[in-house]
Amino acid sequence: MSDTAPEVTARHALRLASGGAQVLDVREPHEWRAGHAPQARHLPLGHLALEATPWHGRPVVVLCRSGNRAASATGLLRRRGVEAFAVSGGLGAWQDAGGPVVADDGRPGAIV
Repeated sequence: MSDTAPEVTARHALRLASGGAQVLDVREPHEWRAGHAPQARHLPLGHLALEATPWHGRPVVVLCRSGNRAASATGLLRRRGVEAFAVSGGLGAWQDAGGPVVADDGRPGAIV
């Protein structure tokens, strides 16, 4: 397997998510609280190595702020046999493609 993590555009990620793919946000807690995709699961990159991977058989689209942490997480998940894809351009691209971003209280979120 290549060391390069496969990427998808935000539009493609939105289609995957609407088709049942898990959305995983690997940013830090303060970033998550400010704004995240409402259907995402939050698991900071530093904790991903310690967690079991429950997504076998289900694609995972991985979000972070810019795409760098998502690429690292995607590589880790792929080494575990998970069909994972980093979202190119991160959460900003997700939002630009029409994906919602909400704060913890449900109000419109900010990307920090």
